[in-house]
Amino acid sequence: MRPGDEKMMPVTILTVAFNAEKTIARTIESVMGQTYPEIEYIVIDGASADKTAEVARNYAEEFSSREGRTMLVISEPDKGMYDALNKGARLAHGEIVGQINADDWYEPDAVQTMAELYEREGYDLAWGSVNVITRQGNLVKHAKRGMFWTTSHWCHPAAFARREILLEYPYPLINSHDDFDFATHLYVDGKKLIPLDKVISNFTFGGMTTQKSLRDAKRRLDEIYAIHRKYGMSRLYYPYRLMFETVKYFLT
Repeated sequence: MRPGDEKMMPVTILTVAFNAEKTIARTIESVMGQTYPEIEYIVIDGASADKTAEVARNYAEEFSSREGRTMLVISEPDKGMYDALNKGARLAHGEIVGQINADDWYEPDAVQTMAELYEREGYDLAWGSVNVITRQGNLVKHAKRGMFWTTSHWCHPAAFARREILLEYPYPLINSHDDFDFATHLYVDGKKLIPLDKVISNFTFGGMTTQKSLRDAKRRLDEIYAIHRKYGMSRLYYPYRLMFETVKYFLT
């Protein structure tokens, strides 16, 4: 349903933040600037030591003054990003929920694109492509489904899921790859997963899953391979992931 139509589907956007006062304004402004009007926005700050919550609250009144929009800012201790996202899903009222981190930002039509895709396809989980910002330049990580299930085509910063799915399959709070664990669980359970090869968001490369050291690369390899094995998937993923981590190491 397009802007101007009656009874537009509500969409919830979650932003998890911790000590992100330097970047969260850009994230919030990207949500404010969406072409889709019916947005509930929830910012979940993990009791930051800086002014993250203050910066977010400074936008709340303006955001909520727009027809069809509300903004809630929460600041309290949590157990990390995925614990905060689970909390956000429980608070959400939108039929679908998008998740954009506090150092990333959406394209202006991101929510409209994913809402219209949901209305056409009724997906459980969908993700778009991501513009990846690296020190060596920008590149697009294309959303797709390859010959076998892999993080190479999975783009969490451009993912939207049905709220009921997020409640039924909460993030397991195991490690920094909980997002891929969540998506893989849906994949093996036969849920409706749809990639859309259109840039939805911009991702700043260099977060907790991209730290540069051989030890970090080996840890990521083992953790993601463990997810494959947990859900009974092929052992052939290990050499593929080894190649992928090698490329990632030289990009960071």
